[in-house]
Amino acid sequence: MESGREDGSEFLASLEERIVKAVELVASLRTEKAALDSRLESTLSEKAAAEQALAEAREEAAALRKEIDSLKAERKQVRARVEKLLGQMDLLSAG
Repeated sequence: MESGREDGSEFLASLEERIVKAVELVASLRTEKAALDSRLESTLSEKAAAEQALAEAREEAAALRKEIDSLKAERKQVRARVEKLLGQMDLLSAG
């Protein structure tokens, strides 16, 4: 009869040990999950900030392209006017 108690006692001790390990594992996994959730939130915030910066950079690039096109057109007009004036000066000096 005592052998039965020992078997039951050993079984309970083994069961208790497995439960304690399971509880420790769950606690460890919860801590790890909390850390990963925090890291995910931080990463998502960084991603949103990067996307915002990218959108702003694209807008600025488009505005700069437009300004460059405008300056090129203006330069072309100035060049044509200067060439016209130089042509008129050549006519005056030839005449």
